[in-house]
Amino acid sequence: MTEIRTETVPLVDGSELRLTVAEPDGSVRGGIVVLHEARGVTDNVRGLVASIAGDGWLAVAPHLYHRDGADELDPADTEQQVQDQVNRLDGEQVMADTDTAFGWLADHEITTDRMGVVGFDLGGSVALLVAAKRTLGAAVTVAGGGIATPLSGGLPSLLDAAPGLTCPWLGIYGEPADGEVNPELEQLRDAAAASEVATNLVVYPRSGYRFDADPDAAADAWQRTLNWFDSHLR
Repeated sequence: MTEIRTETVPLVDGSELRLTVAEPDGSVRGGIVVLHEARGVTDNVRGLVASIAGDGWLAVAPHLYHRDGADELDPADTEQQVQDQVNRLDGEQVMADTDTAFGWLADHEITTDRMGVVGFDLGGSVALLVAAKRTLGAAVTVAGGGIATPLSGGLPSLLDAAPGLTCPWLGIYGEPADGEVNPELEQLRDAAAASEVATNLVVYPRSGYRFDADPDAAADAWQRTLNWFDSHLR
């Protein structure tokens, strides 16, 4: 199994950013910044970092809650407590943390065109926002919220950000199990298409928001993610 570790990088604001990283066993194809879900750097996030490294990418996950001294939130925390943590995110600080992660990749001789970003849930939303403000090779959003209404006061909505995408972007979403169609997804598809880069939005109907509970959908989403990076990070 791919070994993961945590490094600490001092920031100009006096705080220290923790990075969970993993390196491929063989040659490095490029680098991927992995942005964590709303509950922080969970076992699922660490597993994703290891899996990405296992596919040949240098993987790094910045701990976006580090200013609050949090890595992973307590599993007993309520949804409101999780949202309270998300609400404390500041847009400029989030960008500074992701910039540090990209800088870490650059220090490991990864060029910008071979850098990508991927995230699930909160991280998926941030991945799109980063891809609209920074120059990199490709981005993937998996089930990111905040489409029409920002996740927090410190972040813009995805509909506002998507027309400014600067790199190829793939969005992967699930729709409610009751068959209800989410109109925001079509709005996001159109907003992303207004950018000047390649975009694609994939929707798994009747799979629920966390479509990863469906093994077939989860496997398909993972393969699409890998294919996206394979196609655009060269």
